[in-house]
Amino acid sequence: MDLFEYQARDVFEAHGVPVLAGKTATTPADAKAAAEEIGAKSGGVTVVKAQVKTGGRGKAGGVKVAKTADEAETYAGEILGMDIKGHTVGTVMIAQGAKIAEEYYFSILLDRAERRYLAMCSKEGGVDIETLAVERPEALARVAVDPNVGVDEAKAKEIVETAGFDAETGAKIVPVLSKLWDVYAGEDATLVEVNPLVKTEDGEIIALDGKVTLDENADFRQPAHEALEDKAAADPLEAKAKAKNLNYVKLDGQVGIIGNGAGLVMSTLDVVAYAGEEHGGVKPANFLDIGGGANAQVMADGLDVILNDEQVKAVFVNVFGGITACDEVANGIKGALEILGDNATKPLVVRLDGNNVEQGRAILNELNHPLVTQVDTMDGAAAKAAELASK
Repeated sequence: MDLFEYQARDVFEAHGVPVLAGKTATTPADAKAAAEEIGAKSGGVTVVKAQVKTGGRGKAGGVKVAKTADEAETYAGEILGMDIKGHTVGTVMIAQGAKIAEEYYFSILLDRAERRYLAMCSKEGGVDIETLAVERPEALARVAVDPNVGVDEAKAKEIVETAGFDAETGAKIVPVLSKLWDVYAGEDATLVEVNPLVKTEDGEIIALDGKVTLDENADFRQPAHEALEDKAAADPLEAKAKAKNLNYVKLDGQVGIIGNGAGLVMSTLDVVAYAGEEHGGVKPANFLDIGGGANAQVMADGLDVILNDEQVKAVFVNVFGGITACDEVANGIKGALEILGDNATKPLVVRLDGNNVEQGRAILNELNHPLVTQVDTMDGAAAKAAELASK
């Protein structure tokens, strides 16, 4: 889950990272009131910043410096409702102004390939870091971080030295990096990024802008994270699936997919997309992994979510029986259709293989449900599902 900038600011502050004052506003009047309060700390200067989960806000006109509260009100009126890369601005943050001497960059992220964390740091912040990494990679220090140790004082010193900071500035940055590590570890994040991390004219180090991505797999030990969710922007089907503890991602297609195991579901997406080329460009409508517990209720929950997607014209249930045998899956499909009753209106193509496959197929043959078509092979079932969806 990505956080809005104002949420990242609040999380930083909670962990002792130095930040500037900031308040959110959803109307120009609220923005003016916030600017009057916050501007008193910075000579009346505030920054009006669009709150969207995408980059490029400044280039799109979503970040403006206001010298008075009236200007903040005017700018908020211009920014609220703005479209930035497909994201509509519903909230702005009024941030305290700062006299910036230098801008830096710092991030820590999950390095999946190396099975560790990676810290990146540069003396050149406030720029498109992806461009910097390609055009001038030597300007971006990359330092591996042991998950068992994290960014302690020694590691923080290594990071600032590798990035080329002078001793005086580096000494000021070191404790800030340790605090940012506290954010990363304490909040179960997969990314903590500050761009820019600034040094003010007074010599203070401040996190001026923050980006945080939280690992939703850690929600069970982070109950406070639920309050950070942007539920208004969530896809209703994904929200419904999450409430039912289903591993579901909505896609833009016509064939609903249910499988057991992430690898099998990913392969199913591929074969459906390939088969769909022969049937007018039909595509997968979702990723849905029901895991090993394919009982009647789990199957019913999965079908309920998929069948409520108006784009779905047919459903492909692709299961390889392992710990959960094919006869259990077949009974799950049978029970799901009984639970859903008249709400099940779209054709289902079922491919079963693996443990107890013959028993599973026999159960579905005996059911003889008008919506269910059995196909023995994965490619054949994908082709049949694509054909039915195209009609």
